Amino acid sequence: MSSTVPVFLESASTTTTGGWKASAAVIMNERGAVISLTGNEANDLRKIQRAGRQLDNLGINAVSLQGDSWNLEQQWAFAKGFTDTLSKNKITWANHEQQLNLLQKHANWVRELINLPPEAIYPEALAQRVADKLTELAPAAISVRKVVGDELLAEQRMGIHTVGRASVKPPVMLVVDYNPSKDPKAEVDTVLIGKGITFDSGGLSIKSSEGMLAMKCDMGGAATVAGALGYAIEQGLNKRVQLVLCCAENLIDGRAYKLGDIITYKNGTTVEIVNTDAEGRLVLADGLIYAAEVNAKHIIDAATLTGAAQVAVGTEYNALFSVDDDYAQQALASAAANQELLWRLPLQPWHRDNCPSAFADTANSRPQKGGGAGGASNAAGFLLRFAPNEGAGWLHFDIAAAYHGSANGMCAAGATALGFRTIAATLLN
Repeated sequence: MSSTVPVFLESASTTTTGGWKASAAVIMNERGAVISLTGNEANDLRKIQRAGRQLDNLGINAVSLQGDSWNLEQQWAFAKGFTDTLSKNKITWANHEQQLNLLQKHANWVRELINLPPEAIYPEALAQRVADKLTELAPAAISVRKVVGDELLAEQRMGIHTVGRASVKPPVMLVVDYNPSKDPKAEVDTVLIGKGITFDSGGLSIKSSEGMLAMKCDMGGAATVAGALGYAIEQGLNKRVQLVLCCAENLIDGRAYKLGDIITYKNGTTVEIVNTDAEGRLVLADGLIYAAEVNAKHIIDAATLTGAAQVAVGTEYNALFSVDDDYAQQALASAAANQELLWRLPLQPWHRDNCPSAFADTANSRPQKGGGAGGASNAAGFLLRFAPNEGAGWLHFDIAAAYHGSANGMCAAGATALGFRTIAATLLN
């Protein structure tokens, strides 16, 4: 067998298993690796992804997908499985090379950003990496603005500053304006907002050591929306879209924000802090206020926001929240068309009042573990307070499947990049 392993798709009725169990995701024989298909599309895509994982686990680092039976989604399912954490494995595609190379390029970039250690991807570094990458893709259509450290106070971006002020590495609000028309008065079609907490200790509501270990991934929302914009640009996005990344390290020193503190936002909303580990919604609020200021038609935010979303949908789905049924259905259709698992969870206008405070308009959570029952919906309800137009044209992705602390039968350890295709497709729709 050559150093590059050929991989074939076959119908289950024609596969010779030899000494392998018929249920095996992949069978090795003298031809190479064979994946036996059942004819059920959803099951077969999962089986193909599991086959990719098994080949990676065997120590294989280069494959060639053989034959005309591979379609684009089957090849991408294989690629999601046949991906080591550092994205070193090599795949020769059977067809659709241009589209698959583009997908792989942006998925690997999203995964790289999330997997980098926090010392390498602090707020200013994240903002700079994203600004450089997007400018490289469309230099004539991109402008960049960064609001850093105490400059945030001058612009009343109180959530980002409050969460990030205890770190020696200053918080940042990054605004990337993609304006292909170059008309400064062009309508902003969509504002993308990403939670960019580059490390989350939990603040004074400190996490356990094991709970903190993976918290370099807490900027997964920022990486996901940045990757979505880059992917959409390379697919011919012709609408004005602004990217807002709300970047901070949630750490502890004498300046750290405290339980009982009250933040007054630029729009006048007051928020009592009852849990400093419910910080993502505090920074996203600034992004939503910004989106209202530029009169965006649509707003999409993405965040590794709540453990409650992961409890609800597991680690293979992302969660979607919206009070705009038409826009939510559009996102769900985009997810289905791009084979990304997405599930809509409850959100009603009354969820805005589910974190009450006697001292402010709202608290940032409930003073219970995980925010109590319905924690993911209550967090989305908090954000709904800041979404313009009563939430019309707004989608909130709680990306529960963004990161796996250890490898499993479907994915390598680390970031998955799940969600960037859905958001890009929603932008392009």
